[in-house]
Amino acid sequence: MSETTTRRLPKAERREQLLDTALAIVREQGTDALTLGYLAERAGVSKPIAYEHFQTRAGLLIALYRRLDARQAQALERSFERLPKRFAEAARALAQAYLRCYSTAGPEYPALVAALKGDEQMEREQQTLIDDYVARYRNALAPYSSLPAPDLHLRCVGIVGAGDAIAQEWQRGRVDEAAAVASLASLIQRWLSKA
Repeated sequence: MSETTTRRLPKAERREQLLDTALAIVREQGTDALTLGYLAERAGVSKPIAYEHFQTRAGLLIALYRRLDARQAQALERSFERLPKRFAEAARALAQAYLRCYSTAGPEYPALVAALKGDEQMEREQQTLIDDYVARYRNALAPYSSLPAPDLHLRCVGIVGAGDAIAQEWQRGRVDEAAAVASLASLIQRWLSKA
């Protein structure tokens, strides 16, 4: 046991330590191995402590999902802060940022999503996160578009969906990164036109 697990930690620190341990379990053994009891054992705490923080296995998986997504969202926001003034360059930068976000999430991210398929709370959580990404893209693209707000929003829904599909093709090795970026950038440019 580490010093972190044998001494009393403030609640927020303990939660982070438990999430670090849970992520290590998922990385090493997959989501099937992750239970609150096993998490407690690996973290060197009692089961009630793990249950106090996450209540259920689904609660733990959702907390991990949120944590990974928050890191990706921060990286995406940093990319958006430096967007070029020319739209074609901005579309390319947005496409690169999307693919980078997808690739740096790690294999744990889709494993967590798969483990929570069919969970109502997780379905709501995923929709909230998708809505957040759509809003981020809508806000980033608004300066480049003269589309009415509802049209821009709907097209950003399409951009996020297309981004996921293109990123999956890239991750499967069916297309190289340059082609994936070029395709998504092209879609962004075309979908932001009024036509």
